[in-house]
Amino acid sequence: MYKRILVAIDGSETSGHAFDTALQLARDNGAQLQPLYVIDNPLMAYDASGYDPTALRDASMQEGRQLLADALARMKHENVAGEPRIVDVAPIGEDISERIRISANEFNADLLVLGTHGRRGFKRLFLGSVAERVVRSASLPVLLVPSRQAQTTVVQAARPGHADVAAAMYELPVSGGHVHGGDAQPQ
Repeated sequence: MYKRILVAIDGSETSGHAFDTALQLARDNGAQLQPLYVIDNPLMAYDASGYDPTALRDASMQEGRQLLADALARMKHENVAGEPRIVDVAPIGEDISERIRISANEFNADLLVLGTHGRRGFKRLFLGSVAERVVRSASLPVLLVPSRQAQTTVVQAARPGHADVAAAMYELPVSGGHVHGGDAQPQ
């Protein structure tokens, strides 16, 4: 089904889950996988004495190298082909979401895998601003992988007697302890 999968990783728990999912998809489909680490270069228009933006970039580069070395080792263990990549955001006119989109196009990806930001409150699952911007501008399928915490909450909410929590999370009407909406049928 998918032959070229790009997964963005940043060292967060959620991006780790996204990598796990992308690795499994690549293995199951015989696809190439490209883990991508993006170094943000925020505009450094500060004239603060003693401020050296290269220290921040060097630290980001080191983190990226370590994350990608770990990703490559896991890919080899699972017999998944592909090359990890570190890229920089262009100094002017580009952000992380744009760099991810450009990198997916350069890789000729047919699937982009991203972690979501996580969960806040009972009524909504919020996407991180980067994931949201990528989804809005992507020209290829995007698979969003939630954090384990959000997945656990959804599973717990689906247990009998928790229909009110599930309905609140998805803003669905509740009647007699049963969630109604979407494809669900009233009972």
